[in-house]
Amino acid sequence: MEKLYYLSHYLYLKKIPVLPKLIELMIRFFFHASIPYQADIGPGVSFGHRQGIMMGKRVKVGQRCKIRHQVTIAGGKGGGAVIGDDVQIGAGAKIIGAIRIGNRVRIGANAVVVKDVPDDATVVGIPARVVRIAGKKVVDAKEDISAAELV
Repeated sequence: MEKLYYLSHYLYLKKIPVLPKLIELMIRFFFHASIPYQADIGPGVSFGHRQGIMMGKRVKVGQRCKIRHQVTIAGGKGGGAVIGDDVQIGAGAKIIGAIRIGNRVRIGANAVVVKDVPDDATVVGIPARVVRIAGKKVVDAKEDISAAELV
């Protein structure tokens, strides 16, 4: 599936009509996933079980990310979500809104992320909250911690 996306994105950037849309439809039919050719996905990204992945066309995904099945990455009024490099997104996770996910972040299964997440963080829950930063437990994991409070 990754190769099909990269091919459709390449054709889109070269302004070749129709073929990117046909490849997007193939991905939707064979993998039950919606990965628009307009999305900007970095090299080395892999999709776990490839089923049920949904992305908005304004989404940007960094390099070497691991995206598991049933993940939704949607944008908002301010654009698409921006996901850093080396991010792991657990099965069923939802990333909603024009938010930034830092580098080396881990997002737990079924987490619903609606706020920015700092680098090296682990987030879990509904709504997602930071429980670890750089492998160290956050003092009070019950409260949401925004990236601005950590800087």
